Amino acid sequence: MTNRALAAVAVQPRRTELREFALPEIAPDAGLLRVEATGICGSDWGMYLRDRPGPRILGHEMIGTVEKLGDVARERWGVTEGDLVALEEYLPCGHCEYCRNGEYRSCLETDTRLAGSIRYGSTPLAVAPSLWGGYSQYLYMHPRTVVHRVPPGIPMHIAAMALPIGNGFQWTFLDAGSGPGKTVVVQGPGQQGLGNVIAAKASGASTIIVTGLASDERRLGVARELGADHAIAVDREDLVEAVTRITDGRMADIVVDASGGGPELVNASVALLRKHGVLLAAARKGAVPTFDMDQIINKQAVFRGTRGHSFEAVELALAAMKSGRFPLERMSSHVVGLGEIDHALKMVGGESAEKSIHITVDPWKQ
Repeated sequence: MTNRALAAVAVQPRRTELREFALPEIAPDAGLLRVEATGICGSDWGMYLRDRPGPRILGHEMIGTVEKLGDVARERWGVTEGDLVALEEYLPCGHCEYCRNGEYRSCLETDTRLAGSIRYGSTPLAVAPSLWGGYSQYLYMHPRTVVHRVPPGIPMHIAAMALPIGNGFQWTFLDAGSGPGKTVVVQGPGQQGLGNVIAAKASGASTIIVTGLASDERRLGVARELGADHAIAVDREDLVEAVTRITDGRMADIVVDASGGGPELVNASVALLRKHGVLLAAARKGAVPTFDMDQIINKQAVFRGTRGHSFEAVELALAAMKSGRFPLERMSSHVVGLGEIDHALKMVGGESAEKSIHITVDPWKQ
């Protein structure tokens, strides 16, 4: 083992540079992770465009081998050196009302919009010991780290999808109640949308409809391979008419908006719901000045915002991976090294002619 880590540091908007860092001393309640793979999330693109809160190591979909572990951390986390684990981005306090209710994704200590909060993939280098992101060979394991064991036999670039697929289980299954007899519409065929397809299929949903654009042909094809019954390019076909036809006029029980579309998509999504349906908004839309609240009232529908995942959701994602039921290789479009991160992020942000679905960073790739 070396005593230094190479990492890609976001130093200014749209630019990273490789830097070396000394590995920190590990306290009894902390640890050190040898990062094996880190997925690139769509939210990384947004952080890549900003200079605040300062230079930082991005990346929060981390898989790695426990390299060092303090005695207190070993007992608390139930893992030991050499174990392969998946980490969540959250570093929750563990004692607030949200944490005590199992909703640590809402803990204020890990909300990056608030001063003084910390989480993996967004905490600046100025906060010791700097190794807070997965685009690095090593990562500091804070005492509040949320740890999952990775089942044996799962390739690293597949295990690195635990969080986006976990989001799918959280949103479609745990939050919206997908299950047998349900019709689910997933707006957007990116990695988050495909995670929702997997969750809908695993939960036994009867009909799964995925939407995208004609330019998403590859992603829509992957959605079908993962279990979608219908894939609709909304710039070629009227979506309301299509859902009406597919459901014989019954419409959807659940609509999950996981797309990068604008605020106009909100009203369009409400139009797809049946009475007592659930609309889950999982992608930022900004202000929706002409939102038709009467549609929600008339349909007695539930309109809910959601972000992130619970411990249970990530465990369900890892179980889906272990089952071998889904061709997850089809989601993994690229594996890149630390020196290729700028190009990879621009693929995610749509600024490259090269298309991606899920990109994994291998920090040891030459």
